[in-house]
Amino acid sequence: MYGDLRRVLVRRPLPEDASAWEAYGWRAAPEPRAAQAEHEAFCALLEDAGAEVVVSEHDPGNPDAIYTYDPTLVGREGAVLLRPGKKGRRAEPEGTVATLERAGVPVAGRIEAPATVEGGDTVWLDETTLLVGIGYRTNPVALASLQDAFPGTEVIAFDLPHWNGAAEVMHLMSLISPLDRDLALVYPRIAPTRLMWLLAERGIDVVEVPDEEFETMGPNVLALGPRRALALAGNDETRRRMERKGVDVVTYRGDEISRKGDGGPTCLTRPLLRDA
Repeated sequence: MYGDLRRVLVRRPLPEDASAWEAYGWRAAPEPRAAQAEHEAFCALLEDAGAEVVVSEHDPGNPDAIYTYDPTLVGREGAVLLRPGKKGRRAEPEGTVATLERAGVPVAGRIEAPATVEGGDTVWLDETTLLVGIGYRTNPVALASLQDAFPGTEVIAFDLPHWNGAAEVMHLMSLISPLDRDLALVYPRIAPTRLMWLLAERGIDVVEVPDEEFETMGPNVLALGPRRALALAGNDETRRRMERKGVDVVTYRGDEISRKGDGGPTCLTRPLLRDA
């Protein structure tokens, strides 16, 4: 998750998405033209970083569909279609198939009921270690399903905090974002103790997100490459702390596409290819 980003899947905001904002638990209605402008600028930053941007328009009328990290998980053999815990997102995985196939990414597997798993609860710590958060969106049954979908992978589970309950998403990636082989951005105050132990055991240094920037998605940054990150504008102390660790940080404006829907730069992207 920290190699140079070469191809990435996004889903542009559609005008028909905005009317469903309350049903999907957004904080406010996105303004369609402003959301599209923000998303285009976001994609331009990805291209400037060297990534080919693959654009989808699946599942119109679903504002959450712009958060393409959640419906699939990509491994060596292709994309595994997940089964989101949020019922309104259940159509998204199949909706991405046509775009993935046009991009030459095969469907390598599917997660089936009763398992639920969302991409935001999965973190590739390295090529063979998959961290999984168990909470309101990803259930314990998913662990065996992910192990079957990614043979030869060590799947390590962590219980996520209740926080504000099932209505407000808490993903594993709400707490951690890899920045390099030996560096991760973490909000440690509510991170699982065993996660902090694992990072220390693996020699992974931690950049701590301050309390005041946790709920503004400070821990949610996208690695564009080793020690190169794309972050939501406004979390200035988190940015400074990353920069002190030698991370080159680029920021984007996400008032419509991020703040209103609680989805940061990792949520807005599904990396399809990275350099090792």
